[in-house]
Amino acid sequence: MKIGLYFGTFNPIHAGHLIIANHMAEHSDLDQIWMVVTPHNPHKKKSTLLDDRHRLQMVHLATEDYDTIRPSDIEFSLPQPNYTVNTLVHLLEKYPMHQFSLIMGEDNLNSLHKWKNYEVLLANHDIYVYPRINSAVADATLLANPKIHRIEAPVIEISSTFIRNNIKQGKNVQPLLPQKVWAYIDHNLFYKK
Repeated sequence: MKIGLYFGTFNPIHAGHLIIANHMAEHSDLDQIWMVVTPHNPHKKKSTLLDDRHRLQMVHLATEDYDTIRPSDIEFSLPQPNYTVNTLVHLLEKYPMHQFSLIMGEDNLNSLHKWKNYEVLLANHDIYVYPRINSAVADATLLANPKIHRIEAPVIEISSTFIRNNIKQGKNVQPLLPQKVWAYIDHNLFYKK
């Protein structure tokens, strides 16, 4: 089975994440999309993140009606901070029957050369790239790599930061979130402070 790994802190998961994940499931050769909840992105301050279990629960709530999109807590058991290359080694050991690919925005592809052991990622895994508005076009030689698959997906410019800031300001963000995720955030008073 071909699995697309969509990594994120999902703080919170929002409609944009689901639109991209569903588009990849429906318009590529990927069989499933795993939403990998990262406990700590090495490039973000951990203090800004909700507890891991709350973010995972929101991903569960957001994806439970999708047959091809699943939450994953695979990185919760790995040493932190963790890097994508380590996660892939762990996944291949645990699920040798699957083929794992990465899903990322064009902005991340442009900084791929800064990732730990990016050459290993590129040599061993397909990378599915979706467009971003504020992203420079990726290097032509990188796009020519047979492991890079540019998918013409909808351009979604919703950010979790925007959602958190608006909740803090008392603004209505319900249209940007799956209904069950909004209810969970509202019930727990997340992002109010």
